[in-house]
Amino acid sequence: MKKISNFSLKKNNSFGVESVASVAYFPSTIDDLIELSGLNLSSFYILGEGFNTLLVENQSPIIVKPEFKGIEIDEGLNCTIVKAAASENWHEFVGFCIEQGIYGLENLALIPGSVGAAPVQNIGAYGVELSQYCQEVLWFDFETESVIKYQHKDCAFGYRESIFKRELKNKGLIISVTFCFPKKWTANLTYAGLDHLPASTSSKEVMNEVIKIRQYKLPDPHKLPNAGSFFKNPVIEHDQWQTLISEFPNMPSYPQPNNKVKVAAGWLIEQAGLKGYKAKGVGVHEKQALVIVNYEADCGEYVASLALYVRRQVAQQFNIILEPEVRAVFSKGEYNLTEYKNG
Repeated sequence: MKKISNFSLKKNNSFGVESVASVAYFPSTIDDLIELSGLNLSSFYILGEGFNTLLVENQSPIIVKPEFKGIEIDEGLNCTIVKAAASENWHEFVGFCIEQGIYGLENLALIPGSVGAAPVQNIGAYGVELSQYCQEVLWFDFETESVIKYQHKDCAFGYRESIFKRELKNKGLIISVTFCFPKKWTANLTYAGLDHLPASTSSKEVMNEVIKIRQYKLPDPHKLPNAGSFFKNPVIEHDQWQTLISEFPNMPSYPQPNNKVKVAAGWLIEQAGLKGYKAKGVGVHEKQALVIVNYEADCGEYVASLALYVRRQVAQQFNIILEPEVRAVFSKGEYNLTEYKNG
């Protein structure tokens, strides 16, 4: 198995901060994973393309960076089954499917990261979530050194949640994801920004419109380091929403099951007066307040401190606690950013 000591992660995280791992492993076969599980690593982090990762400290834990590649297509009667290896680039995979005449993921175009990271977060955008098409996740379990198939019902998908993010965290890694795409396709144009398109819009046209919107709203991480949306859109009780909407009638909100309401985190941050705010080389993006960007800082500590400051300000004004969507990695592994005490 490929292995590199004193591995710099500066080019492997979208915030572009410096952090060094004592060693990084790059498994690409099941035998590599068996070897890896035999090492009994006490502190490690599984890194995809680093687009949803904040390296808070200059020293990172041991890094496991899978290198599983390949895409397989199987034509069924009513749907097309596509199996993609975990290390395939997500946006490239979306484009590949559309070019093959396989539709469904167009609303999820230009989301940075790998295929293997997508189920962990249950990525979603513009009215579509990965869970709508995910049929099966192939998982390697470190303890049993075996490959396990998790069907859709086993994945416990929720809003930016899954079993891989919770119960199975650090107990193994995703090898591949299998998708089921119905051959009868209808464009999902319900989300604001796409609702002006005609019903006859093609999948590729939807993808191009999504790309256009995302490029306008969100800074390119290759030009201005960031991890996209830093916080989840909070889901609050209906009673709290009624109180807020009476005071802020223009607050964007979306009804949810169980008498709850989802509100826009970016709007809350903007109303707290933080859009365009800068401190210590990092800041809240001037166009999209949900994005924290790194202008010139070399240390992730400043990004973490700003994120916690934003969280406090929103809580103070709206009594809503924002939860980070970005995964925070410290020298001893991944922890909830809210446990970070130096903010």
